[in-house]
Amino acid sequence: MEKVVRSEAEWRAELTPEEYHVLRQAGTERPFTGEYVDTKTVGVYSCRACGAELFRSEAKFDSHCGWPSFYEPTDSDAVVLLEDRSLGMVRTEVRCARCDSHLGHVFHGEGYPTPTDDRYCINSVSLRLQPAE
Repeated sequence: MEKVVRSEAEWRAELTPEEYHVLRQAGTERPFTGEYVDTKTVGVYSCRACGAELFRSEAKFDSHCGWPSFYEPTDSDAVVLLEDRSLGMVRTEVRCARCDSHLGHVFHGEGYPTPTDDRYCINSVSLRLQPAE
């Protein structure tokens, strides 16, 4: 996969202020406000910044946490996991492997009835859904 590298000025020009805040500054959209929280549409979720495929609808589940949740990425190489010590706690940040954009966080061992017991808690504004044809 070819890496996407842009200057911050280029990212600002390409993204809306909300997209820039979440994708490039590791912000978070308010819970239960994102367009994909309750979406049941079958398709592929790609990175809004670079278009890399990240998740498939088959791995999306209702976690009732306020953000779209997936139990696994399309491919383990699609995302990069980093330790995040912001907000006075230790979490695992999820970033797009292609463009290094912030997507959200992953949590493990919460007891969801999924094959992996992982919850990739992803900001809707970080994603673009391409419905299946």
